[in-house]
Amino acid sequence: MTAIPAFLDAYYAAGPDGSVRVSAEQASAFAKDVAGDYNPLHDVDARRFCVPGDLLCALVLGRYGLSERMTFAFRDMVRADEPLYLPEAETDTGSIAVRDADGGVYLEVERAGAVCRDPGSIERFIREYAAFSGKTFPHYMIPVLEEHGVMFHPDRPLVIYDSMGFELETLAFGEPVMELSDRTLAIEGKRGSVQLSFAMQEDGEAFGAGWKKLVISGLRDYDDERMRAFVEHFRERKAAYEAERDGMQPRGYSG
Repeated sequence: MTAIPAFLDAYYAAGPDGSVRVSAEQASAFAKDVAGDYNPLHDVDARRFCVPGDLLCALVLGRYGLSERMTFAFRDMVRADEPLYLPEAETDTGSIAVRDADGGVYLEVERAGAVCRDPGSIERFIREYAAFSGKTFPHYMIPVLEEHGVMFHPDRPLVIYDSMGFELETLAFGEPVMELSDRTLAIEGKRGSVQLSFAMQEDGEAFGAGWKKLVISGLRDYDDERMRAFVEHFRERKAAYEAERDGMQPRGYSG
């Protein structure tokens, strides 16, 4: 097992029974301060609040290490303070399932290849992926929706983080950079799946690639005016949060 990088200590709590719990405040702080993700589902007072998928990925990477090849499949949304159990891994390859006390699965992970256990390298990878992932909306998603002439319901957006994966040629990296390499949208009726592909680089040299998949429900014809208003509201929320943070850092903020 790997020691979870210290910077994640602000975003979860370890229970005496070996469980991991994430409060609404911790989850919201990770989403905004690490990932730059202002999805309303991660607001502390959100009616349908859920823990960011990127935080679950980060905890898995921190616990088991960074493997050369990994896939993460999300099976259910995690609510605030839900006890999660990350099992002891018998080997560095194979499957891992993050479960609740009743055995319900929230995240399934497949991993293969060599493993990096250096906390510094793992932290840099987590921070870079979270920052990339946090740009999903509006930076990466809006252009592909507009291209296909569809959008989600602006009053009741339902965009689910389905899965992500990557394959690395080396684990001996210093400062990794993730850049969008492609984005696609597959539409089936009122449902669509967006795949964002990314390249892993350092000093301009590629050393890996990966993807993130999201599922959108309730697709409808693209309305430029309504989508512009939605994006503007998103930016206003971000600006208001950052202004408040600069004046008074919220609980769980790590700088």
